This record gives sequence, structure tokens and C-alpha cells, in this order.
Amino acid sequence: MRKQLRIVGVETDVLRFAPGSPYSDAIHDFGPERGGCVIRVLTDAGVTGWAYSSFGMIGGGPRVVETIIQQELKPALIGQDPTFPKRIRADLWKAVEYHGVQGVASFAIAAVDIALWDVIGKAAGMPVYKMLGAFRERMATYNMCGWYYPNDADLAHYKRSITAALEEGFRGVKIKVGRGPVDEDVRRIRVARELCGAALPIMVDANQVFNRNEALRRGRIYQEMGCFWYEEPLPPQERDGYAELARELDIRIATGENEYTCYGFLELLKRGAADVVQPDNRRAGGVTEWMEISALADAFGVAVASHGGGVTNLHMLLAMPNSIYMESGSIKGDSSALEPLRMKDGEMLAPESAGMGSELKPDWVRKYRV
Repeated sequence: MRKQLRIVGVETDVLRFAPGSPYSDAIHDFGPERGGCVIRVLTDAGVTGWAYSSFGMIGGGPRVVETIIQQELKPALIGQDPTFPKRIRADLWKAVEYHGVQGVASFAIAAVDIALWDVIGKAAGMPVYKMLGAFRERMATYNMCGWYYPNDADLAHYKRSITAALEEGFRGVKIKVGRGPVDEDVRRIRVARELCGAALPIMVDANQVFNRNEALRRGRIYQEMGCFWYEEPLPPQERDGYAELARELDIRIATGENEYTCYGFLELLKRGAADVVQPDNRRAGGVTEWMEISALADAFGVAVASHGGGVTNLHMLLAMPNSIYMESGSIKGDSSALEPLRMKDGEMLAPESAGMGSELKPDWVRKYRV
């Protein structure tokens, strides 16, 4: 690695994908519009760091992230040494101080941070998980496959999605609950258990839909049915409610995908409000913030699992002693990244290329660029 690198440019692209098949969780509908924002951090050594911030519900989000990167973050980046990500994080927080670092500002900061670590790894010729202090070389992975699908009263589509995940090699699944009455949840869990057998873990995810009383009532049922964890039963601001659920239920309480920065996670941890914290690599703030969140959780004896999958999450999880699972969809036919994910025996294998593995194929970017 050169003694000093300098950032000389920041490029962005907004991507939009063709409409897909609709699917839902307890409160969101997905499928018609998907996209995101690509960022490239250019250096004077010819090393380029890549990151991609995805949006399952596109709206104007990707364009807003691009605007924040170009108008507010780029001026604070040009001329900086990218191997100082913590110092740069402080400068980026100052750059967006007026409107705050949460929301889409965090999406933008996280993308920059991931791109910086991609530069660092490439310049050193090492995968980033090793630079962070590797703990393992493979990561247990489950498949988020049990969505709600339209016109699926007989659960035929739901059954096919779980079966496909198991046939692909995943050794655990997550299903959505809470959109309908409790009897429907029970039916969905029973079907998943019949397909998965007794040994494989089944996680249930309620996506913030319940109040405290209903969350506790349903949690007791999920617990009796042997579910591995109970994810996001309450809105994220209900931290005292999460603490109550964690006290009253034996099932693991998992949450955190809608928390921003290590300070939000610290509030959860101080209350004993989670058994598993789930940072999202867009909202949580990128690699630098993720590793601090993991260290905090470890100090409280709390496990970490990713919200979302992909190679960037994998690098971070491989460097965390308290990580237990990576979330993933199917990895068949993924043509976006230069280095595809590899799974063996239900575990994602460590990336081999230098950097974050976040560099995208140029023809894929051109195909979907707005």
C-alpha cells in the first residue's frame, strides 16, 4: 500500500429495475419499483472503491441519496486519505449536521464508508474481513423466503418459495407473520415446519405491526411452536416494549434493522431489549459503524445477525465473534457483482478478492442506469 492515497473524485449512478412480481410483509408491499444508488470513490492511485445502496421501495430515495452524496458529502471527501475512515466519518457527520445523520443521510454515509473500505482492501491486496480482524471463514445463512404472495390462499406460492430455498442448500428460513389473524400465522409456521423438518431453524418476522399486548400474545404462540427468533414485533421507537417482550418471552427477540448508528443500538442494549441485534448496512452506517455496534453487543452478551445479505454484510459478519446468521435471498443467477457469493453446507464462504467485493459489473450498471 502507498504511504498516502487521496480521494480525487466521487461518481454516482441511480439504478431502476424492471417491475417484478409483487410480494408483501405485514405492512409493506414490494415488487413494482426497485432500484438504488451506486457510488464510486476515485483515488489518485487508480484504485476505485465501490458501494451500492438498494431500495426495495424506490420512490425518490435513490435520487435523494445521490444528491446528498454529491452535494453534501463529496466536498468533505475530496483530498482526504481514504484509509482514515473514522476521521472521514466525523467529517461526514459534520457535513449533514443541520438535518441529522439518520434517514437517507445514513444511507449516503454508509455507502461512502463501504466504498472507502473497498479502497483500503484493494490498496492492501486483502479481503476486508481480514483487515477488520477475521474471526471465521464461513457464515451460517438463512433464506428470507416466506413472504405473503397475492392470490395465495392455499399457500402454494409460499410452499414453493420455501422448497426452492431448501433445495438451493439453505439450512434455515425466515417467514413473515402478522398480516392476518393469529390462526393464519399458526398455519404458515406449521407449513414451514413440515417442509423444513424438526432440525432447521424457522425465524418469524412481524415487521413492526403489533402493539405490546398483541406482540406478547403472539410471541407466546411462536415460542410454543419452536420458532428460533421473533423479529421486529414493534415499531423501533418502542424500546421499552422490546425490553418487556425480552423479559416475558423465552424466544429470542431480534430487532435493529431500523436503528441508526451505534447510539441507537446502545439504547436497545442498555434496556436489555434484544437477544439478537440486526444492523442494516444502509441505516446502521457502514463498516465502521457496524463494527462498533458489534463490539457493543458483544460487551452486553448479545448476538449479531445481519438485516439483508450480500457480500458487504458477509465481510463484517466474518469479523464479528458474536455473529450468528447472515440473511439472504437466493444467490442463483446473481449477475451484478464481479465476485459472486458461494455457499456450502448452508454457509456462505469467505470472499477471496481484495476489497469489499462490492464492485459491480459495468455492463450491469449500464443496463439499469436511469
